[in-house]
Amino acid sequence: MGVRRTNIRPTVDDKGNDESLFDSPEFLTRVLRVAQLWHYVLIGRALTFFAFAIVPGVAGFLTQPVQWLVMAAGVGCDIILAVAGQSTRRRGVLPNGRLRKFAMLTLALIAAGSLLSAAAMFAAIAVPDGSRHFHAFTAIQIGSLLVAASAAAIVRPAFFAFAGATALGGAIGIASWPFAVAGLVFLGLLIVMMREDIRHQRRATRAQRRAIGDQQRALNLMRDFERAGRGWFWETDRYGQLVYISPTVAARLGREPSDLLGKPFTDLIRKRIGNDENEERTLGFSLSSRTPFKELTVQAAVPGEERWWSISGHPISNELGNFQGFRGSGTDLTEKKRSEREINQLARYDTLTGLANRAHITDLLERALKSHIGQPQPCALLLMDLDRFKAVNDTLGHPVGDQLLQQVAGRLTQIVGDKGQVGRLGGDEFQIVVPQISQPEKLAAIANAIILSLAKPFAIEGEQVRIGSSIGIAVSEGQGVTASSLVRNADLALYAAKDAGRGVYRFYADAMHNQASERRAIEDALRDALAKDELRLLYQPIVDVGSERITGFEALIRWHRAGEGTISPSKFIPVAEESNLIIPIGEWIIRTACASIALLGPGYRVAVNVSPRQFANEKLPATILSAVSAAGIRPEQLELEITEGVFLDESPENLAMFQKLKRTGVRLALDDFGTGYSALGYLKKAPFDKIKIDQSFVLGAADPSSMNGAIISSIVGLATALNMETTAEGVETHDDLALIRGLGCSHVQGYIYGRPMELAEVLALLREGGGRVEARGYKSAREPRLTIFRTIQVASGGYQYEAIVRNMSPRGALVEGLWNVPTGTRLTLDFGADQRLDAEARWSEANRVGVRFAAAVDIDALLASKPGTAARRAA
Repeated sequence: MGVRRTNIRPTVDDKGNDESLFDSPEFLTRVLRVAQLWHYVLIGRALTFFAFAIVPGVAGFLTQPVQWLVMAAGVGCDIILAVAGQSTRRRGVLPNGRLRKFAMLTLALIAAGSLLSAAAMFAAIAVPDGSRHFHAFTAIQIGSLLVAASAAAIVRPAFFAFAGATALGGAIGIASWPFAVAGLVFLGLLIVMMREDIRHQRRATRAQRRAIGDQQRALNLMRDFERAGRGWFWETDRYGQLVYISPTVAARLGREPSDLLGKPFTDLIRKRIGNDENEERTLGFSLSSRTPFKELTVQAAVPGEERWWSISGHPISNELGNFQGFRGSGTDLTEKKRSEREINQLARYDTLTGLANRAHITDLLERALKSHIGQPQPCALLLMDLDRFKAVNDTLGHPVGDQLLQQVAGRLTQIVGDKGQVGRLGGDEFQIVVPQISQPEKLAAIANAIILSLAKPFAIEGEQVRIGSSIGIAVSEGQGVTASSLVRNADLALYAAKDAGRGVYRFYADAMHNQASERRAIEDALRDALAKDELRLLYQPIVDVGSERITGFEALIRWHRAGEGTISPSKFIPVAEESNLIIPIGEWIIRTACASIALLGPGYRVAVNVSPRQFANEKLPATILSAVSAAGIRPEQLELEITEGVFLDESPENLAMFQKLKRTGVRLALDDFGTGYSALGYLKKAPFDKIKIDQSFVLGAADPSSMNGAIISSIVGLATALNMETTAEGVETHDDLALIRGLGCSHVQGYIYGRPMELAEVLALLREGGGRVEARGYKSAREPRLTIFRTIQVASGGYQYEAIVRNMSPRGALVEGLWNVPTGTRLTLDFGADQRLDAEARWSEANRVGVRFAAAVDIDALLASKPGTAARRAA
């Protein structure tokens, strides 16, 4: 067979080292091809030897060139065979590693055999007894061939066949002692090598059996590993087509393993787009560049199912280094992916509502404030708080509260839609990020829609649950406002919305920040107010309507701050509530009030206000008992006024607190009845002694057009039926007092009997009047007056008079310049510029007349007819 020529050069191995000529795979391939010709060389040399041994005369027929040709061919084959044997053993191709020690001996004998063969050839030609010398030459040459063949041991059957033929020919052709000696030497070497080869074959057989056992064990382990679902294996050919795939994977794909064999491995991977295709690109690059890859995450092409794999693979080569394909393994990552998705869901979303949680909504807000190139852009933030949610939780239970939050989240998501992102900060507080919108009218529309939607009842477990919402709105116009600043602004706006009565929305304004700063300053100063003795109590009389005797007082707190004067309770009481300073301040009020009762005497009571925070304090009963005992007064002389705000927490703890307070012996009054929660059922459950009618029902109650009188009558009737006293607050006019008295109210409190006063003034009042007090005030409620000075014309009975208007209200005026006008006289007031009003005289004194207009007038429009008129507002 022919051998194709090629230039053989040193190459570089995988580690970057230069390979020798013998290590070159191309060289070894050609050497092994040449070694395959050794079968024929062995047969030819054996036949030649038989011819020399049996027919000595044959040597004479061989010409000298033929002899040289036979010698050169034989020695050349020996050298090629020895080189092939050594090189293949170095690369681990042949197993007979124990015979390496004969490698150098083989090469030495080949060289020596070549020299001896040449000498014998010349001797056979030159001397008469040349045939014997040629026999020696033949023996030496054949001996070197035996050693070379034994060292290489590539084709064992041919080797042993030639050894047998050589031994037979030697036995026949021995004719001289040189041949015998050379034959014995080479025969000895042959025996040693055959013995070593037999031992090696036994060891190789045992190793092969162990390898087969190890392979079978590994195969069983692999199959167990596959069946357990812990992983799978795959292999491709050099063209990327599958030659093996685990049956478990084929079953997962809904295919038979035989159907997948021959198909491209990449057909098992689902193609993805976007950033998700990076792993697929890495896989494709590794397969095309024949480089190993490890733990690539890919999505499997499983029909109707989302399944993820982690695959690893490495290229495989044959013994000559030629690429044969890829072999690798894979594991199922589906459960891990699902767990990661759940963990990500927990880390970014609220578990109850599915909305973005605080961390995620904050991240969205930060991203919404900046464009993709980092430039500030418009964004709005709505901060929303649910009204009366705590009452739902406490009365209907937390499961109902959770369902309510879920329904609230659904309504918010539906309203906001794709205009923004809704998040839950915790509890009943929600945040809405609205990017790219800063127009107040659009944001107001969103806020109003939310308030109206959440005001509608929620159906939960057969119950109609009603709540409300308050919203604060902060807007960034793209000035680079930080997320924390926007949240702070929205929080201030939400505070303003709650302060405005809840159920409304408010936009942030810079003044709110100033108000917040003022609240912080008030809180800091209020903490030191008790220690600095800046707080004091004023007392307003509470009078029995029938006897007009003072039965008690309401204690009202005032704060006189050094350097700033008196601070209104409407400013510092809410701050005290928020900061929980109301607890120590409330205790101080109770103890101070009890000490004042001791000075007033046994016939009087003092009422103090108790806030919802105080009411929820479990130490309140103990504080009351301690204060009463320390002052040495009867418990019923202290009256606790509790607002309807405590009814927002309709819990067993509330009822228990009512009972504890009642057991202390103090009186309980329901304050500001009708303005808050108005849970009439609590009038039956809670042991109140008195109901206080809020002044909003009392002011103007005497006006025939007002419905307040009917409301007061209903409250008085309810209290009477429940055996409770009633106190009307804010009575200022005689008309209102007469109405209250006529409706059966038992007690009155208001400016008509006295303003709040110091304790020393109270003691003086009691000493002077003996506990009685006289009503003093206007006959009826007056609307705000505008003090003016304007000359007008007055027409009456066909006569024209000139007069001066001193003050005005929308329904009347004080006129000077008209003498002794009878009550009921019809008058026409001419303000000029066709501004005429019909009026009626209600009273007259000297030259002053009080008139009432036939219809309410717009004072500003009336006075605009003469811009020069001087005017100022008066209460």
